[in-house]
Amino acid sequence: MNILWTDKKRTLFGLPLSFTTYELEEERLFIRTGFFTRKEDEVRLYRIMDISWQQTLGQRIFGVGTIHCCSSDATMKEFDIINIKKPREVKEMLSQKIEEQRDKKRVYHREALNLADDDDMDEE
Repeated sequence: MNILWTDKKRTLFGLPLSFTTYELEEERLFIRTGFFTRKEDEVRLYRIMDISWQQTLGQRIFGVGTIHCCSSDATMKEFDIINIKKPREVKEMLSQKIEEQRDKKRVYHREALNLADDDDMDEE
């Protein structure tokens, strides 16, 4: 396991005082939550279809932000990576790794197919 990035969900004043951790590996993203009852969610990167990030004024003040992900994973269709440091840089790294995994696994989404179909119709 080669860990590329890890962080904790940050709370008051941007401090990592929560029991939620995020970990990015080459092929998977893990979200671990809980103190008494631990839970671990995992999503394969090639399944993530769309990512975006946002920063509220309060988040900007404390240097954190949230990344929103949409995936084709059955148990994690939509999820957030909440209050992490350097959200824009993490989003870009995540986006790059997602594309690498799609290329490696030769996974193509219907969006690309639909665009190709639209181009064919324009030529007729």
